[in-house]
Amino acid sequence: MRKNYLILLPLWLISWFLNAQVFNGSGGAIPDNGNPVAFPVSVSGLNPSILSTAHGIAEVRVNIIHPYDADLYIALICPDGASVLLSTSNGGDGDNYIQTRFSDTASISISAGFPPFTGVFKPQEILGNLNNGREGNGTWHLYIHDLYPFADQGTLLNWSITFAENVTGPFVFESSNLPIVLIDTYGQEIPDDPKIQAGMKIIDNGPGERNSVTDNPVYDGFAGIEIRGSSSQMFPKKSYGFETWDANGEEIDVSLLGMPAESDWILNANYTDKTLVRNALAYQVSQNMGHYATRHKYVEVVINGMYKGIYVFSEKIKRDPNRVNIAKLKPDQNSGDVLTGGYIFKVDKFTGSGGDGWTSAFPPPQNPNGQTIFFQYEYPKAADITVQQKQYISDYVNTFEATLSGPGFDDPVNGFRKYADEYSFIDYFLVNEISKNVDGYRLSTFLHKQRESLGGKIRIGPVWDYDIAWHNANYCGGDELTGWAYQFPCPDDYWQVPFWWQRMLEDTLFANNLRCRWEVLRTNILSNAWFESTIDSVAGLLNESQQRNFTVWPILGVYVWPNPWPYPPTYAAEIESLKNWIYQRLEWMDANLPGNCYSIDNSYQAVQSPSLRIFPNPADDYVHVVANQNPGTGCTAVITDKTGRVVASEKIIAGPEGVFYWNASLSRFKPGMYFVKFIFDNTTATGRFIKK
Repeated sequence: MRKNYLILLPLWLISWFLNAQVFNGSGGAIPDNGNPVAFPVSVSGLNPSILSTAHGIAEVRVNIIHPYDADLYIALICPDGASVLLSTSNGGDGDNYIQTRFSDTASISISAGFPPFTGVFKPQEILGNLNNGREGNGTWHLYIHDLYPFADQGTLLNWSITFAENVTGPFVFESSNLPIVLIDTYGQEIPDDPKIQAGMKIIDNGPGERNSVTDNPVYDGFAGIEIRGSSSQMFPKKSYGFETWDANGEEIDVSLLGMPAESDWILNANYTDKTLVRNALAYQVSQNMGHYATRHKYVEVVINGMYKGIYVFSEKIKRDPNRVNIAKLKPDQNSGDVLTGGYIFKVDKFTGSGGDGWTSAFPPPQNPNGQTIFFQYEYPKAADITVQQKQYISDYVNTFEATLSGPGFDDPVNGFRKYADEYSFIDYFLVNEISKNVDGYRLSTFLHKQRESLGGKIRIGPVWDYDIAWHNANYCGGDELTGWAYQFPCPDDYWQVPFWWQRMLEDTLFANNLRCRWEVLRTNILSNAWFESTIDSVAGLLNESQQRNFTVWPILGVYVWPNPWPYPPTYAAEIESLKNWIYQRLEWMDANLPGNCYSIDNSYQAVQSPSLRIFPNPADDYVHVVANQNPGTGCTAVITDKTGRVVASEKIIAGPEGVFYWNASLSRFKPGMYFVKFIFDNTTATGRFIKK
């Protein structure tokens, strides 16, 4: 007698099959010209037609022939324009999606699967987000975009949508210990460019207070928003750039999350960085060194009612008194001192902001394929900068490079230091090398120049884009503990490192100053203890929200480009892996950083107390003073001129290792000799230095 297997199924599954409605869509070519295509299917007769957990979308099935799966971005778009990402950049160079089923109830994410992805997988966003009271009848689309047009066209054979009973619902997000950003695009998709108008609310009840999506916002207005980034656009969790706008779409300056008022901001997704720490860590290190780095705060983001996870809300690099503080340069300022600054320029990919600029006359050390260094205008913008201004900044940079490459490059007065601020280059070098930034020096590298009457020299920075630094890249040495990032080991890569760093390290004084700066910082803001406490503090702040983030983006323990092996299975393990790598990297740099830390440049023959270290000496814009021993708990630092007049003073406290450290600005000091005192509870340590 034939056995009836149906009675062995759970009752809920029987109900699911009996009440499921399947709508089939036809296929077609997936163009390889960079243009997306949307394949329609008409849905009608849903009963009930309003999607909910009682009856809603349950599954999407696709059959796709394509020779390079990682090229594909696949999303489901419902009749009102809302969308859910099914898969993007998965499968590497594998082929095809064959009988691939996307369901929230699957046990494995599509990002953890392998081509041809036969079986049931969780999509990269939650299908249940669409089961939230929207109308189900209408025209749905399967949206497919071949992100990398390289002559590998594919074909959608067919696809279908299944609606059923007892399905998943939206991810529930109600409150957070972090500020909350709510964005409403009024039914529009956020494009790469141009910005679209959106409504934006920010909920921030202050330190230690909980924030709810229903609380009164501290900002309730408009924003112009777009997707930002270059290679990061392949990730399902997008980064966004936005401007605060008025109702007419005009920029307005607003103070957000305690940061100085401006109109340009960024929401950084940090998708590939599963610690969510790396960018913020680089910013903090640079800030502690005394430089401007983008201010930032962690937030949780909701777009069109869908929870998007943790973001770093940060300032955009921009000329501003509270950001990159250089003189404003107007289109009619084309001669004299005003023409000399300020400027911001960068070395970067051509995608994103910028694009126009000039090619350096000096190729990178490795250029087997004719690689060059290209500088892009950032401020003034390419559309605003005049012919005279273009000529001035390119000539100035060319003079700097020509001097650096020439025979007298290491002359303390007329060498490269005449055109570039050595202090900023030393600190930028250290941030890139501590983090072993695989993109360091060759991409996302900003520089700026002040007006001559206000200082004039090229300064490198602010630091930017460190999400694949700190041991988070599996190519070109990014996964290796040893070695120098400036010695980029991939000569065939188009983007190469300028010759500057190799040449500067040939200067004994530069190497010695670098070593002194390193030894000073290792006693405080680059100590193991500082990294331990800083990373633990951020991880503690994110401990609650990271659980939500990795629920909607289930990538812990899964490879995401370009993560090196192994892939820690938990957030706590990611944090420990990062810290352990940093400790080993610091130890390697302790042993391998070039130079010898002398007290001063011998030509000045200045002396200093054995209990104080003063660096650099002679000094330019900053001087760093360190007490080698801790004779007390309180300290007042004082600088006097030759007449005994106090020109600077500050109360300072001991750092993490119990060492007193002072980073004093000399930008307003006249050239000459100065004396420095550290006045402790029971003793005083003294020294002197030369201001150039």
